[in-house]
Amino acid sequence: MAGIKSLLKDTAIYGVSSIVGRFLNWCLVPLYTVMFAAAEYGIVTNLYAYMALLLIILTYGMETGFFRFSNHDDYSDPTLVYSTSLISLATTSTLFLALVLLFLRPIAGALECAAHPEYIAMMAAAVAADAFTAIPFSYLRRMRRPMRFASLKLVGIGLNIGLNLFWILLCPKVYAVAPSLVGWCYTPGFGIGYIFLANLVSSLAMLILLIPELRGFRWRFDAVLWRRMLVYSWPLLVLGVAGIMNQTIDKILYPLLVADKAEAMTGLGIYGANYKVAIVMVMFIQAFRFAYEPFIFARNKEAGDDRMQSYRDAMRYFVVFAMILFLAVMYYIDILKYFISPRYFSGLKVVPLIMIAEFFFGVFFNLSLWYKLTDKTIWGMWFSLLGLVVTVVLNVVLVPHMGYMGCAVAALCCYAVMMVVSWVVGHKKFPIGYNVRRLAGVFLTAMLFWGVAVAVTTDIRWLDLTVRTALLATFVAVAMRIEHISLHNLIPSRS
Repeated sequence: MAGIKSLLKDTAIYGVSSIVGRFLNWCLVPLYTVMFAAAEYGIVTNLYAYMALLLIILTYGMETGFFRFSNHDDYSDPTLVYSTSLISLATTSTLFLALVLLFLRPIAGALECAAHPEYIAMMAAAVAADAFTAIPFSYLRRMRRPMRFASLKLVGIGLNIGLNLFWILLCPKVYAVAPSLVGWCYTPGFGIGYIFLANLVSSLAMLILLIPELRGFRWRFDAVLWRRMLVYSWPLLVLGVAGIMNQTIDKILYPLLVADKAEAMTGLGIYGANYKVAIVMVMFIQAFRFAYEPFIFARNKEAGDDRMQSYRDAMRYFVVFAMILFLAVMYYIDILKYFISPRYFSGLKVVPLIMIAEFFFGVFFNLSLWYKLTDKTIWGMWFSLLGLVVTVVLNVVLVPHMGYMGCAVAALCCYAVMMVVSWVVGHKKFPIGYNVRRLAGVFLTAMLFWGVAVAVTTDIRWLDLTVRTALLATFVAVAMRIEHISLHNLIPSRS
């Protein structure tokens, strides 16, 4: 019990740093949408999609490989695994950065940044630094130092946000009245370049702050160990690439699928900004994921029916609270939409589709316990690859006709397919006994309540909000009744 409590405490600390960090970065979106045109924010959305994908590729599963082999019976000295991992990532990250700098102008031209190749250079340097520091951060987790892990992450996030505010908000005002004060570090017209520069500075700062974790051991490289780690990690690389591409490929493909490049970046900027409105669901799922994995592995030691009931209860709670969150966002979207500039309001129609898509992904994550508990993680790779095929095909088919709405529909279908296929396969290989009818009932009831709110909208703000608040309270009561969840103590009653 003490071990589980310690695990949950550490998970909470890691979770807070990740969720708070995601939330704080989310808060930069209003600044970007007010200060920059949609086409400029489209460039940011596009390049950050590439950054997310490149980070997965450049770490190539080594984080999990480090955990596996630093606890392996064949390697009694974990610092050998650590130093081998560090040298591997340092080498590949350096080669990546060198290649990007060598072919900087062709790459910038291909990414619609020919006028600003420095954006690509800064992005590449930041990704290279982040890829290398992934292993020192993993080392902190292995050494059970969650407070240092979390504090470093939050320092990096704080620095990034502070520099964004300094360069984008403060410097233009100071430069207008006293250019000599900030002229040494600020150039008018650099615009969104300061977003990438702030990211680069914070990434390099992390590298410097992690120097203590790069000392105190002998640097060695074991080629045999390295090959074993690569063999172990490659399926995780495929899974990671497929997973992140399911989230980002629409933002990469969109500029390639729209004939008018200026229009493409404007549409992508609108889509990216409104995607951030829907990220409330993503943050909820992130919080759930941090608690869920230790939960399911801890319950795996319980008696058969007890653990199965625990898994069913977890799914019930997730569905109910995710649907409450969905309705809360949709009912109060007339207020929440001011999170972004009115120039981006035309894209609000993607918010419900993206939120439902992320909900489907959350259900898929719940369902993933069957292949994690049975050590058949290869199934996770196949599901992700299937989702990637659906995403790519639908983006190619729909975007030329529907614009960024095609991206949202593709995301919805991708996660729906992954969810359904995972349930079908898992039901045969590791049946949990979910009450699918009741879970579907909660989802369909939420859709009905959303439809009712839309149907009775009067465009009188105070009246609409009053009616929607009453509807939300009613849904909470109905959903908890459907799932036999007690509101006062949140203990599910079994039936």
